[in-house]
Amino acid sequence: MTRLAKLPIGIQTFSEIRQEGYAYIDKTPLIHKLIDEGKYYFLARPRRFGKSLLVSTLQALFEGRKELFAGLYIEDKWDWQTTYPVIKISFGGVARSLEDMKQDVVNILEENQRRLGLSCKNPQDIGGCFKQLIWDAHQKYGQRVVVLVDEYDKLIVDNLDQPEVAKEGREVLKDLYSIIKDSDEYIKFALLTGVSKFSKVSVFSGLNNLKDITLDSRYATLCGYTQHDLETVFAEHLRGADMEQVRQWYNGYNFLGDRVYNPFDILLFIDSGQLFKNYWFATGTPTFLIKLIQKNNYYIPKLDNLRVSRALIDSYDIEDIELEPLLFQAGYLTIDRQENVGAVTMYILGFPNLETRYSFNDFVLSYLTGQDAEKAEFQTSIYNALSSGDVPGFKQTLISLFASIPYNNYVNNTIGSYEGYYASVVYAYLASLGLDLTAEDATSKGRIDLTVRLGNSLYVIEFKVDGEGRALEQIKARNYHGKFQGAGKDIYLIGIDFDSTQRNIARFEWEKG
Repeated sequence: MTRLAKLPIGIQTFSEIRQEGYAYIDKTPLIHKLIDEGKYYFLARPRRFGKSLLVSTLQALFEGRKELFAGLYIEDKWDWQTTYPVIKISFGGVARSLEDMKQDVVNILEENQRRLGLSCKNPQDIGGCFKQLIWDAHQKYGQRVVVLVDEYDKLIVDNLDQPEVAKEGREVLKDLYSIIKDSDEYIKFALLTGVSKFSKVSVFSGLNNLKDITLDSRYATLCGYTQHDLETVFAEHLRGADMEQVRQWYNGYNFLGDRVYNPFDILLFIDSGQLFKNYWFATGTPTFLIKLIQKNNYYIPKLDNLRVSRALIDSYDIEDIELEPLLFQAGYLTIDRQENVGAVTMYILGFPNLETRYSFNDFVLSYLTGQDAEKAEFQTSIYNALSSGDVPGFKQTLISLFASIPYNNYVNNTIGSYEGYYASVVYAYLASLGLDLTAEDATSKGRIDLTVRLGNSLYVIEFKVDGEGRALEQIKARNYHGKFQGAGKDIYLIGIDFDSTQRNIARFEWEKG
């Protein structure tokens, strides 16, 4: 019996993966293309997506470590006689002050000096030391220098909750990265990776020659696992797994090419004995994003079918942080499809898979409702009611649910005072169950607030707040359910009117369509 390759869980060093018998997806066809067709690159991907492994692979390649590439695509296509000095800048740990951020950079440059056998005249002068390091490496090794930056944005991202410190981090990084362009004649290749994309003006001032391949279809699979990877490299590891369920749970990240899986999910899914869990989501909580949702009174159902311009998700500034680009860049939303509206490219964003849909909304629920202990009970009751067509049971659960939201949650949380709050709570509960939902579902007569599909049942739901009890009347008057008739489903029309004074349902009407 052939022994299965080991799973590279948490291993980001290319040499260790290749020398110790770990499974490896050959990314060298794309790496070869990258190097062959350009010089300066920028790539943003969500956390745990393999960016550090990509940087480590490039380092080993430019250092000429041929033995590590045996059997890979690039083995017979690379000039192994020529090696290049590599400066690798990788931010680890968390720096929460200007002093700590500067010291981090000093330590990183010192590590490169030791590895390259060089020294800076003034190590505390970050820009000067970096510039000297590039020049001296070029002189010592007789080749142009390769600069690889892993998590280029960490000093900023780690401090988004304290904007003044984040701005200081931006200035530190700006001084550092501006040296790359100034040293162009001594540089062979440069790649900067990170989670977020800040505007070039704010971070890359002066370094305006970076080619952004974040949404370049040619490099969509440079990080992440494809369906083909699962069916070949991990075929034996996944023997017996329900592959359609695996796809629904973990696939779906779209960078305008083949959709990909987050490697961390797949490796942990295999390692755990093929248990479906929120492996990636559990490695980091989106607390800062939740604060933005609260601050902006964000209508949660919008996240299910969010239309944005490319310019909006392309980058953002510390001074003007918007929720949409953060959600996209952090990996909670992905591109469902793109449309051209005149000269403007529009993206329709949505949750990439079941894991992110149910985990994010489950997390949001705690902030919307203050419910923790009762949440699982309400989720179970909602699912049981909808799966059996028990609309009165669904009604009673919602009434109990809103009645149990602590009064302090309304008083201390402005999100509880805006109209979309009630619909957001219902939506988040349904989405946290992983149900098939469509928010703002378009028809020829308008948009349905929420459509829910579960088994042989289809629910058309309209919400009103402080109205005159006309939610169900609107569904029927505009024939919202017409487009679903003939589909062989049991259709339920539900109109829910909320009273913001009573903070609960004032009127709940329904009938079969």
